[in-house]
Order: sequence, then C-alpha cells, then structure tokens
Amino acid sequence: MVKIALTEKYVIRSWQEWMSSLPVLLLLLTIIFAGNGEKVHAQLLKAGELIWHDYFMLRGDIPTPECNINPDIELALNKLATETDKMDDLFDAQPFDREAARVSLENARQLCIENHQLAQQNQARVTPAVLVFRSFEASVAAISIFAFENHRVILVLLIFICAATCSARQHHIAFKPVMRVLDHRISNTAQLFGNLLLVISAWSYRNSVYQSSAVVDHPEIYPLIVLGFMVLCCINFYLLIKPHDDIRPGGTIAHALLSIPLYIIMAFCAAGYFFLIEHNPSGLAIFFSLLFDQAGLFLNVGLYIWVGMLLSKTYLGELVFNIFRPWHMSPELLAFVAIVIMAVPTAYTGASGIIIIAMGAAVYKELRRVGARRQLALAATAMTGSVAVVLRPCLLVVLIAALNKEVVTDQLFSWGLKTFFASSVVFFLLMFFSRREKIQVAPVHEAFKPCLKAIASLLPYALIMTLIALMYVYLLNAYLDEFSAPVILPVIILGFIFYEKLFAYNPLVDKLGQKVYNLEYEIRFATSESSIHIGALLLLMGLSFVLGGVIERSELLSALPEYFGSIWTTLGFLIVALVGIGTLMDPYGAVVLVTSTVAQIAYKNGVDPIHFWMMALVAFELGYLSPPVALNQLLTQQAVGQKEVAKAALEGDSFWYRNEKTLLPLVTMGTTLLLVTFGPILIGVYSPHK
Repeated sequence: MVKIALTEKYVIRSWQEWMSSLPVLLLLLTIIFAGNGEKVHAQLLKAGELIWHDYFMLRGDIPTPECNINPDIELALNKLATETDKMDDLFDAQPFDREAARVSLENARQLCIENHQLAQQNQARVTPAVLVFRSFEASVAAISIFAFENHRVILVLLIFICAATCSARQHHIAFKPVMRVLDHRISNTAQLFGNLLLVISAWSYRNSVYQSSAVVDHPEIYPLIVLGFMVLCCINFYLLIKPHDDIRPGGTIAHALLSIPLYIIMAFCAAGYFFLIEHNPSGLAIFFSLLFDQAGLFLNVGLYIWVGMLLSKTYLGELVFNIFRPWHMSPELLAFVAIVIMAVPTAYTGASGIIIIAMGAAVYKELRRVGARRQLALAATAMTGSVAVVLRPCLLVVLIAALNKEVVTDQLFSWGLKTFFASSVVFFLLMFFSRREKIQVAPVHEAFKPCLKAIASLLPYALIMTLIALMYVYLLNAYLDEFSAPVILPVIILGFIFYEKLFAYNPLVDKLGQKVYNLEYEIRFATSESSIHIGALLLLMGLSFVLGGVIERSELLSALPEYFGSIWTTLGFLIVALVGIGTLMDPYGAVVLVTSTVAQIAYKNGVDPIHFWMMALVAFELGYLSPPVALNQLLTQQAVGQKEVAKAALEGDSFWYRNEKTLLPLVTMGTTLLLVTFGPILIGVYSPHK
C-alpha cells in the first residue's frame, strides 16, 4: 500500500500553524516526559548503584571533613583542664581526668583520619564517567520535578493556546457550524461578550485572591487565566473585523444562534446567576479554576486526544476493518462489529467523545462502503464509544475511584465488563429487529484466507506494541494500566507512525529529486488537529464545572427529600437526575458534581456505590446522546461533516428510519440503563442497605 499525496502538502507550513502546533507539541511531550521521568529516574538510581557501589553517596558533592587530623593533644588537654577548674569554682564537680580526656581526643583524631580517608576515597571514585552519569540523572530528576510542580501552569498554557487555535479556526463545539456571514457575526459577537465576562470574573477573582491574608497556592495561574481569556477576546474582535474568506453571504437568525459555542452559552447562563443573583462576579472563575485542582487528569485528557489524532493518521483503522471485509457482512452486522471494535480505543482514550473525534470519520466511511444507510451509519458513529466507557483502563472510572472512597477501580471495572456485554447485546438485538435486509456473512471457505492475510498485516503493529510494552516493563518497571496508559500510549502510537512512514510505505520525491518523508507532516498535522479539539473540549469541561457550581450554589438538589422511602422511587429519581446532568455537562464535570450531590442521596437511600456508579456512567452516555445538547451527536457531525448529516435528514421511509441516528442510540442506551438500574435489584445481586 502506497500513500499518494502532493509533495507541496508536506512542505508548506504557515507561521500560524507553527505558533499553534509547535508549542502544543512541546507541552504534550513535557507531560509525557514528566509522567515517565519519575520511573526513568528511579531506574537510573538503580543502575548507578549497580555500576558504582554506594552511588547514593557519589551522586552529590563529597566535602572534605573540616576536622584536624593532626591536633595538638597537649594544648587541647590544657585547655580542657583550665575550663574544668573554672567549673569547679562554681559547682562541686569531679576533678579533671587527664588520661580519660587524652583517650577521648585520640579517638576523635582517629575518627577524623578515617573520615578524611573515606572522603578521599570517594572523591577519587568520582570519575568523569560518574560525573557524566550523575549530571544526566540529576537533570532528569530536575526536569521531572519541575514539570510536576508546574502541571497547573502547563494545563493553563495548553488550554488557552489550543482555545486560541480553536477560536481562530472557528471550530468550537456548537449545535451548528459557522457557514455564513450572519453565523460568523453572531457567533463571534457572542464569544466576544462571553469571553469578556470571563475576563471580568477572572480579574475579580485574581484581585480577591491576592488581597486575601491567606496563603495563595499557585498564584501564577490567575494572571494567566486573565490573559488567556483576553487573548480569546482579541481573536473574536479581529475575526469580526476580518472574517475568513470561505464565509458565504447570507444566513438565518435560527442557524446563527445555533452556531454559538456551547461553552459560551454555559458562560452566559452562569454569569446571569453569579452576576445578577449572587452579585459575585468571581464565581465563574472560582469554579473554572477547579479544573486545575485535577490538573494531572485533564492533562491526560489532552494526551488522549493527541493519541486519537495520531491514531487517525495511521492505517491501523483501515487494516482492522480489512479483517472483516472478506466476510461481506450486512450493514447492521458490521455496525455491531464496529461498536465492539471501537470499545478498545475508547477504553484507552478515556471518553466516548475523544474516539468519535479521532475515528468517527473512519467508522462512518466503512459503514457507508458496505451500503449502510446514512442514518444507521451516523447512529453507530455517534455511539462508537458509548458502550465502552466502563472498561479498563478508562480515565473516567479512575476519576470516580479517586473522588469516592466507597469504590475502587477493580470493582468498577469488573462490573463495567458486565455492563459492556449487556449494552452490546441490546445493540445487537436492536440491529436484528430493525434490519432492512437479511443478516448475512460470506462462507467460511471464501473469507477465511483473505481474513487471515488481513490479520497478518497487523502483526508488525502487534510486535511494536509488545516491544514498547516490554521495554516499559523491564526498563522502567511500568505496566500499561489505567494509571500509566496516558504516557505510554503516545509512545506506542508514535511507534506505529514511525513504522508506517519510514518502513512500510514508499517516500515521496519532490521536484528536486530529494526524498521527502511525510513523518514530520503527519505528526505536525495530528498535533494541529489535536490543538483544535483540546481547546474546544477543555473549555467545555471548564464551563461544565462552572455550570455545576451554579447547580450546587443554587441548592436546586437540596429541595429534594433526603429519603424517598422506596428503593424503586430512589432509582427512578436517580435515572432522571443523572441523565439530565449528562445532557448538560461533560463527563468529568458531571462526575465531580454528582460525587458531592446525587451520590450522597443514593448512598443514604441504600443504593450500593458500585451499582450507583454503573448507573451513572450509562446515564451520562445516554445524556450525551440526548437532545437538546446531544454532545456525541455534535461531535459526530464535526467528524463526518454537515453535508452528510443534511443528506441523512432526507432519507427514510418511516419515523424510525427517518430518525434512526437519534433513536437507535437512545433506545440502546436507554434499555441498557433500565437493565443496569433495576436488573441487579430484581435478581438480588444488590440489596438495598441502610
């Protein structure tokens, strides 16, 4: 397989792209280095100890002892005798024992000689090789510590550099994309005022923090937040003056209002509460800053998005689908297979939205290739990762375990596997009963050999992944799990890209006859795309925290009864509350809000914590597929393109098939939610407890 492209595509670079992709690439590499740095440093210390005995002593400067190896013993004894006589005049002390004092001084002299000899021996052992090694080891430790101590600053820079890129390219998450002049004007005007409100709030919060008598933790992030939102305001103002050339004239008010980014709508709603009701302009910035209390987690989100974009630049998705092409599956069956296949990258990228961004277009294209109707292809793409957020090593489950002492990751992942099987079966049954044609596959004798050949093409990828995983195990004592996956996966995917671009495919040749490998371009382009999605998603997450703060401060949930009296009533309420929260908020912000509110209501009413969080995860995914926001549907629209969505709206000969892209995910996840909620109680797996 040879990838054909124009040479110019690989050499043309704009300064705007460099201003975005290069800093983001450096920040992402810094996060990876910081994540691996601690393990690297620990192994360097072990290696140093193996090569040089007592390396822990050699790794620092070895001072020469200050004691005198040739003291005047008699002079010291006379001095001690004089001091003893003076003490005798004041107190009834024992007479001075000159011989005992002499023995003590001789012992001190001998110890001093030994210390000098030891220092000289160790100083002699500090060879040029030791100096080079300990300099490298100390540098690794210093960089790792610096990155860890400044991970909040790194997150601020990552958010606003990416958000600036996203704003400049007008790719924020919204109900409709900016297509016409009216869309452009209303969207950017709303963004200008929304970001200005956030600037005012951030400035107010900064002043209150600095004027407080309390010790301020990480004061450096507050001016950066102010500066970040000011930069977004400047970009919006510039775009109002000089719109993009591809903006078409015309437009309607309805479409223009729907092109306003979701995070700006959230900002307006929250500002209305904090500015007008609480008269606390700092409120928006206070809750937005909660993002930085879990800085490591959201940096991992950025890494996972980068992993997804890098993965989309490989041939891996195409090669995986090649395994199933010889079987000539019917569209419905292939849709089911796609959902199951995408479970693995979804689990490793931490959220369904990320895998839609990364692989949604490939899934949609493959389903359309086998003749799937557009509505079905869009439905499958939208719920590509919805059934897999409960699988190991999903970052969302790690956050739940970190915030809730009642559960641990092993318990959640164990029941998550059962939940995954339940949702997969529900989807398969829906596919079976809603099919337009007979479920079919090619005969085994026809498909087996081509399938086996397609599997063989994946062996290099399996080998690369195995080698890198083993390298981490034996060199760094690190395993690919929910804690290390964010920093190991980028290395693995980069290994795939290096293999493809340097070995598997022929290089391009430019007009001068020089070889031009597209390795640099693919990494740069993936990073550039990642910048857009990181900015859009992290801003949305930050404003979800703010919206959660409004719900918390307004005490909407406090009006609910503390006890419902019946487990069935409690579970019914929890379904409505959790789906509603999932409809309005991103998963990470939803987990933080639910932990301090809805979860406590569930526990008091006897709902088992594991049972509750399985319900919550499925309910959140149902919320992300439900109107009015339907976040995963919006991400699908971005991945597939507005034209395909518009064509799908014209298809279908019945209510179900005209709305299949919405109804199929809702019915699948809704049925799964009912099974997860009421099934364990009915069969006695979980019993209500006091």
